[in-house]
Amino acid sequence: MSIELLCKKLGMTQIFTDSGEAVPVTVLEAGPNVVVQKKTKEKDGYEAVQLAFGDRREKLFSKGERQHFEKHGVAPKRHLAESRLNADEAAQLESGTEITVSIFEPGQKVDAIGTSKGRGFSGVVKRHGFAIKKRTHGTHEFFRHGGSVGAGSNPGRVIPGLRMAGQHGNARVTTRNIEVVRVDAERNLLFLKGGVPGHRNGLVKIRHAIKHPVALDLSKSAGGGDAPAEEAQE
Repeated sequence: MSIELLCKKLGMTQIFTDSGEAVPVTVLEAGPNVVVQKKTKEKDGYEAVQLAFGDRREKLFSKGERQHFEKHGVAPKRHLAESRLNADEAAQLESGTEITVSIFEPGQKVDAIGTSKGRGFSGVVKRHGFAIKKRTHGTHEFFRHGGSVGAGSNPGRVIPGLRMAGQHGNARVTTRNIEVVRVDAERNLLFLKGGVPGHRNGLVKIRHAIKHPVALDLSKSAGGGDAPAEEAQE
C-alpha cells in the first residue's frame, strides 16, 4: 500500500536532457494535499486517510460538507478522496498534515490512476482496433463493420462478452511504472514521462509503483502550515 497523492493534470510538454534528447512529459500539479480525516482499524475496520486537494469557493459547498471540514479543522477543498495505508504509514499522519510532491524523487517509478477521456458510442474499429475491410472485390457498406457475431444453428445466439460497438472511454484507468523525470517542490509540479490517463485539468492519483515498492517516508513531506515551503527553499 502507498499513499495516493491527488493531482491535477495540466497538460503535456517536453524536457531536454543533458545529452540533447527530447523527453515527452505530462505535467501535474501535485498537491499539496491536506489530511482531513484519519481512519483506524479499531474504529473503522481499516487504515486510511482522507485527503483534500484544490481550492473552491466556500459557498459552493453543502452544509454537511462544510461541517465535515470544520470538525477536523481543515479549510474546505474541491476534491476529497480516501487513500488506504498500512499502520506504519498512517502513524506518521494526523488531521491537518500537509503532504507535498516531495515524497517522490526523479528516476523512481509511479502508478497513475485517472478517468480516461470519454469517446461516446464508438464502433469496433475505434473501440477494439478491428481491421478495416478492403475497399475492393465487391465490398459494399461494410468497411468498418465487425463481421460475423456467431454461428447459426449452434449455439444459435451471440456469445456474451463478444467485442462490439458501444460506450468507449470514461472509465478508470491505471497506467503502471511511469518514470518520474523531474520534481519541482517549489511550484508543486511533477513531471512524468509519457502520457497519463485523463483530460486536461482532470483529477489524477499518483502513488509509488506497486511493482517497484519503496519505503514511504512521509516525514520529509508531511507538515503543517508553511512547513513544506520552508523545506523547499532550503
